[in-house]
Amino acid sequence: MTKSASYSPFQGVFFDLDGTLADTAPDLVAATNQLLIARNLTPKPYEFLRPYASAGARGLLEGAFGIHPDHPDFISLRDEFFGNYEKALLVESKLFDEMHHLLDQMDSAKLPWGIVTNKSARFTNPLVDLMGLGQRAIATVSGDTTPHSKPHPEPILHAARLANIDPTKSIYVGDDIRDVVAGKAAGMKTVAAAYGYCGCKEPPEAWGADYIIYQPLELLPILFPNQG
Repeated sequence: MTKSASYSPFQGVFFDLDGTLADTAPDLVAATNQLLIARNLTPKPYEFLRPYASAGARGLLEGAFGIHPDHPDFISLRDEFFGNYEKALLVESKLFDEMHHLLDQMDSAKLPWGIVTNKSARFTNPLVDLMGLGQRAIATVSGDTTPHSKPHPEPILHAARLANIDPTKSIYVGDDIRDVVAGKAAGMKTVAAAYGYCGCKEPPEAWGADYIIYQPLELLPILFPNQG
């Protein structure tokens, strides 16, 4: 990256984790299918369950069993799912293609970045460390770090405070409409990651994001408009 390209109008960038920064669906789906196998039920195809990964355990249990949080079996299934997942956080999960290069470019330009996810800290912190991101991220905020989770803006605002970054001069990237809602409510510019799980009914083009990217590296010209 040239010196002219290293300037960014943004003070910082915050990413959702699952489906945006990292492709964690393979291990999430595997933990879900373990539930089905344990009950002598047929595992669901990966491509079927992948979009549900955007909503975590709630979405995956809906996809696998057709149940919602008010179902009497939901809590026990969720806890069993958590146990399965905790034992295999990083088997096939990895950063999305191009994400290594994107983060390297941001680090080279000294543009801080952080993580804001609805994933519980029980899973977020070890996963982020296993992926080698813990020391690089300026802030990591999980779904239970504050009293609220996205689409409430507080987790994103909390991350900005931890990073000592003005949220109105920051950008939030996510693969679900709740990410755009939360980012806008926090005063940030928003980016819809259309390459992610995008599990909600509305397509990314309908979320009202300031930008849409279809590959991680498409974020670079947004962050560094003078590049090239």
